[in-house]
Amino acid sequence: MKKAAVIGLGDISPIHLAAIAGNPDIELCAVCDIDPEAGQRAPEGVPFYTDYEEMLREAKPDCVHVCLPHYLHYPVSKYFAEHGVNVFCEKPVALNTAQAKEFAALETAHPEVHIGICLQNRLNESVEMLKSIIESGEYGRVLGTKGIVPWARPKQYYDCKPWRGKWETAGGGCMINQSVHTLDLLYFLGGPVKSLRASVSQLLDYGIEVEDTVAAQLTYADGGKGLFMATNANYKNESVQIGVQLEKADFAIIENVLYRVAQDGSREELCEDARLPGTKFYYGASHAKLIGKFYKALEDGTDGYIHVRDAEMSIRLIDAVQEAGRTGGSVAL
Repeated sequence: MKKAAVIGLGDISPIHLAAIAGNPDIELCAVCDIDPEAGQRAPEGVPFYTDYEEMLREAKPDCVHVCLPHYLHYPVSKYFAEHGVNVFCEKPVALNTAQAKEFAALETAHPEVHIGICLQNRLNESVEMLKSIIESGEYGRVLGTKGIVPWARPKQYYDCKPWRGKWETAGGGCMINQSVHTLDLLYFLGGPVKSLRASVSQLLDYGIEVEDTVAAQLTYADGGKGLFMATNANYKNESVQIGVQLEKADFAIIENVLYRVAQDGSREELCEDARLPGTKFYYGASHAKLIGKFYKALEDGTDGYIHVRDAEMSIRLIDAVQEAGRTGGSVAL
């Protein structure tokens, strides 16, 4: 059994805590947050710390779950990796491409520790089946992809946690926070991206630094095209839409269901994702699945988790979209 600690008791931490509690091979040995009042949210009987260095000395976890604001993901992960502790880090992997490369170099420099990144939507049942269909070659190669994230965030979302609206602490807006999973899947399903063009804007009058709306056209290395659109300016949160056109068939993930789409627009349901109960359905239900794979790797040395090097491309895509939006031209990756 491995001892786990969770650092950061914000919005995402209950998902990690529930996954740990539901896994008989993991013992929650500590939780940590700089806010002393966060200790009230700690599971009963679990030691609470406000200093993660003290937590390391006293609780001696085998693995830490980094559930902190974006700007702390890499430095905190680095601290623990350099102290020989395994790390399971929430998305995004880094604030920008340069930092993602540093993180990847850290992973290479410390083969004795495992560093997993939480891009759990790769393990959604719909994505796993679609990935398998693509790799089978039965329907030919990928001709095009689509990823649309029509979400809404009120001004209060940024006001209550000001780090979210700043370049220095968030690394971006709707891309790095809300739609990094979708960009990751466009790469994961469509293959290497050669170049892209994009428009980046603010539709909301919130006074934040970062973008709230983007549109981009991707050109894949094999000539296929992709469309990516994301916004926090919708009137409500709606389902993320993923589309993949193969040479002999079209597929779509809508409302967490994978469909094969006929030429007349009719749909054949192939599978449905497990659902996360509650209002934050968009987190998906695959955290526990990915966390289970990660801890299995700690036990038996398997490799069935998402490495830093796997997650780096999502940040490269975000930076390329930002650059294309600024320059108005095509950006190569």
